[in-house]
Amino acid sequence: MLNQIIEMDKTFLKTLGLQDINHGTSTGQHSFGDGPLIESYSPVDGQLIGKVTTTSKEEYNQVVEKAQEAFKVWRTIPAPKRGEIIRQYGNELRRYKDALGRLVSYEMGKSLQEGWGEVQEMIDICDFAVGLSRQLYGLTMHSERPNHRMYEQWHPLGIVGIISAFNFPVAVWSWNSMLALVCGDVCIWKPSEKTPLCAVACQNIFHKVLKENNLPEGISCIVTGDYKVGEMMTQDKRVPLVSATGSIRMGKIVAAAVASRLGRSILELGGNNAIIVSSSADLKLVLTGAVFGAVGTAGQRCTSTRRLIIHDSIYDEVKAKLANAYPQLRIGNPLDQNNHVGPLIDKGAVSNYLNALEEIKKQGGSFVVEGGVLEGEGYESGCYVQPCIAEVKNEWLIVQEETFAPILYLIKYSDIEEAISYQNGVPQGLSSAIMTNNLRESELFLSSQGSDCGIANVNIGTSGAEIGGAFGGEKETGGGRESGSDSWKAYMRRQTNTINYSTEIPLAQGIKFDF
Repeated sequence: MLNQIIEMDKTFLKTLGLQDINHGTSTGQHSFGDGPLIESYSPVDGQLIGKVTTTSKEEYNQVVEKAQEAFKVWRTIPAPKRGEIIRQYGNELRRYKDALGRLVSYEMGKSLQEGWGEVQEMIDICDFAVGLSRQLYGLTMHSERPNHRMYEQWHPLGIVGIISAFNFPVAVWSWNSMLALVCGDVCIWKPSEKTPLCAVACQNIFHKVLKENNLPEGISCIVTGDYKVGEMMTQDKRVPLVSATGSIRMGKIVAAAVASRLGRSILELGGNNAIIVSSSADLKLVLTGAVFGAVGTAGQRCTSTRRLIIHDSIYDEVKAKLANAYPQLRIGNPLDQNNHVGPLIDKGAVSNYLNALEEIKKQGGSFVVEGGVLEGEGYESGCYVQPCIAEVKNEWLIVQEETFAPILYLIKYSDIEEAISYQNGVPQGLSSAIMTNNLRESELFLSSQGSDCGIANVNIGTSGAEIGGAFGGEKETGGGRESGSDSWKAYMRRQTNTINYSTEIPLAQGIKFDF
């Protein structure tokens, strides 16, 4: 059954222009280079999907030069007309939503519903960017000098480098690129080497729009490879802004490299997200939010729920409900919509998961729901694992770290101040939530005395975010913001302008020259 579903769905490769096994990805169009090949294997069935050439230093420089030339054209196009190009791309994504969503599911391993949902996020950010193209507002200010006018305006930066992670192989790129493009920037994208074909597909679709509008291909480019290709970008003074999504370790390296040349960076790094479950919580909401947050995308979201901080008066009841819910999860081929949980991205992720289980035992934890690697028919790739639940202490080292896998930690608390201290008592600061019907608790959680995360929710889980709000977190999550609100300002440079329409130049501190 598994192979039948996959073979039937492999028509999406042809639809996206990926029917050939090898793909060069160095420039706006395909460029079949001579560099080493990156092989993309699906965690769904372990099969080779395709190969992508690694970008060489010479090819990278060619890409940057193409982007520089394209920027000279793109920045002169009025912002609403740039928005029109993004509108057309959004329409193309609507056409290819089914095929691209299937590719995301097959190459990354998330459920088909989540794959389609990720493409829908791309469509939504295109719509947002189209509206934004007519709202890149500056301010007008009163000058202290007579017959002078002051205002500020925003200009594009130039080349925006985008480094994305495997878990959202297309959406996070679009959060950055669609806003950057509307702002007048051009983009160079280094996708994760674990999901390169998703990037090739997005580039195929975008290049079609550029070609139809007689625009330079360098407006949107991709470079492919491992961290060495990323280093070319982070160390390149021709790239004024680098937006990087990934691990905290990676983010610190990117931040140091970009800062050393006084460039800008947007960092979206790890999360260690908690839901506080109050004694007044609606347990139906708790169960839905916690389970989806913990097992969605097999626990491989930066917003995945890692910790459940539960009031001691209802701790045993919540634990029992979770223990009853987990055996009902259907784990298997994510292209089968009957399944809830797909595989981890690769064998390395499985190893990290197993190491975390051992550390939980070593540090004194006990399992409410046992974990392990799944074997047998349908699990031949070796990447399927059992979502598990463990009782732990918040201060334990393993709990302080982010394990990108479906492991949920249960922690007991006695009062709201203690719960908030547990919530904040980790190095990461991305997403957080409280389940409560107590107004005072919810307001305290959202106050300056409450959650220290970039995202704080009441009566919804930690997982996911709407594109209309600025997405990002604090502390070791990096402090970056992408997507909605006024995140567009990160992709532009601010300029203050003063116009003197008098016949004199008043000087500071009353200084005068007798000319």
